[in-house]
Amino acid sequence: MALRVQLTGLNMFCAQQQLKNLLKKCEAKGVKVNQLKCVREFLKEHDNCKPKKRNYFKAILIISLLIYALIYYYGHLRTEHCSLLMPQAMRYAFRPPENCEFCKQVKHMEHVRDISIEEFTERYAYSGRPVIVEDATTNWTALEKFNYWYFRDIYNRAKNREKVLDCQFLPYNTGFRHLYEALDMPAERVEFYKAKQRGESPEPWYFGWSNCNGETAEEFRQHYGRPYFLPELSESSPIDWFFMGTEGLGAQMHVDNVRLPSWQAQLAGSKRWLLAPPPECYFHCSSFEALVEEGDIIVLDTNRWYHQTFVQPGAISLTIGAEYD
Repeated sequence: MALRVQLTGLNMFCAQQQLKNLLKKCEAKGVKVNQLKCVREFLKEHDNCKPKKRNYFKAILIISLLIYALIYYYGHLRTEHCSLLMPQAMRYAFRPPENCEFCKQVKHMEHVRDISIEEFTERYAYSGRPVIVEDATTNWTALEKFNYWYFRDIYNRAKNREKVLDCQFLPYNTGFRHLYEALDMPAERVEFYKAKQRGESPEPWYFGWSNCNGETAEEFRQHYGRPYFLPELSESSPIDWFFMGTEGLGAQMHVDNVRLPSWQAQLAGSKRWLLAPPPECYFHCSSFEALVEEGDIIVLDTNRWYHQTFVQPGAISLTIGAEYD
């Protein structure tokens, strides 16, 4: 008996079904089984063709999802933009509880000068105990160089504005949508204290941003350096943070979602800090205030201490900071 099966235009599963139907018809007409041995062997060999096809489809789907996840991470999340942000109240609710040992003995802010690396490492670097170092910006030219107009000039000359806009921006209560909008205020608003001296009522302003653009970072870092007291093996984050503004505004009470402690240098003006322990430590630790003045560096684990800042009257406040490991 001669059998001819045309597979053109049919997938393997359809061919398998046709062969099975053909086998039944032949057996019904009395064709001997041994004459269909080649057909049975073919069916047995390809009996699992459909599951294989499904497995191939699953593998392709999984690989496609992995590729998409990698593209999304490196092309979107790494630029610090998030499609869905968890509300602050939920972040606080799901925050792991702290061991209150870090704050039990802290009753006030300590001030130090000319502190050695060894002493700072042992007492402050990773203990959660905050401190103000009063002499760490002595040789920094940033105190004379940095101001609103300097930043506006540098960022307006930046070649890659899209990269600047990718950096995180904190408008606080100003309504600014991005850094370039914040650096485009009219002179009357920028010169807040001159306007007050003329008897006017200027609108206060305060904002912060991360400097993740290599071009501007290279320019800025010519005017400040690594604080002398940091542990020898520690490295500062490649991204620095700037905060600038007038009295009447500041950062609300919050705790940061970061991994490392940080330092923040007061380059101009002054800020009053209110520090509070996490809720689970209220009955073990104390809240207290500290005034950070021009030239000071405050070292603080902002992932443990709740903190709020108040720009003090008299001058525009400007700070720069970074995390360290």
